[in-house]
Amino acid sequence: MKIAIIGTGNVGKAIGSSFVRAGHSVIYAANSVDSARHAAEGVGGTSAAGVRQAAESAEVIVIAVPYVSAAREVATEIAPVVGGKVVIDATNPLKTDYSGLATEGGPSGAENFAAWMPGARVVKALNTVFAALQADPKAHGVEIDALFATDDEEARTEIGALLGSLGFRPIYVGPLARARELEAMAFLNIQLQMSAKGDWRTAFSLIGAPSSAVAGQD
Repeated sequence: MKIAIIGTGNVGKAIGSSFVRAGHSVIYAANSVDSARHAAEGVGGTSAAGVRQAAESAEVIVIAVPYVSAAREVATEIAPVVGGKVVIDATNPLKTDYSGLATEGGPSGAENFAAWMPGARVVKALNTVFAALQADPKAHGVEIDALFATDDEEARTEIGALLGSLGFRPIYVGPLARARELEAMAFLNIQLQMSAKGDWRTAFSLIGAPSSAVAGQD
């Protein structure tokens, strides 16, 4: 499968490396925030294609950019070319000071993406898994759960298989509105790591998850 990763930070690179290892074709595209960071770091040549070009050429698009500073910009840029395509929102809408979610009291970040990109089949996925585990799903020696939400039944099947190909146990938690809880779970995990000075390798596991929710077992 041809997958475009929009965002070349830790998350984008981690997810992309796992897709490549699973045999998928990956193209990276840096958004303006990435490009500014690369320029400050003296890094060049990181974008294999423009954001819209990458999205247009791919079957599945993964958005892995800082939500507050770049989400709407990216969504606006790719909206004309993602109709009917699966778009995975792997972001977390954190406030810039990490004190909470910027979307608190309103729609989730994923629901906003769906509103900004009419016609796209938006899936919330991979946001509850830290980059270290996105890059190495077998790091703990157990099958890590990849919780995901979407309103699209075909996307549910497709993304379940895609996540499974990476080595995760894909668990469908419900419609896209459940992204609100997934983003809150990710925030809790981030806060745990920050307060306890952790190694950023914690992950959620659902013991006794209903078989009908586990991709490939329904």
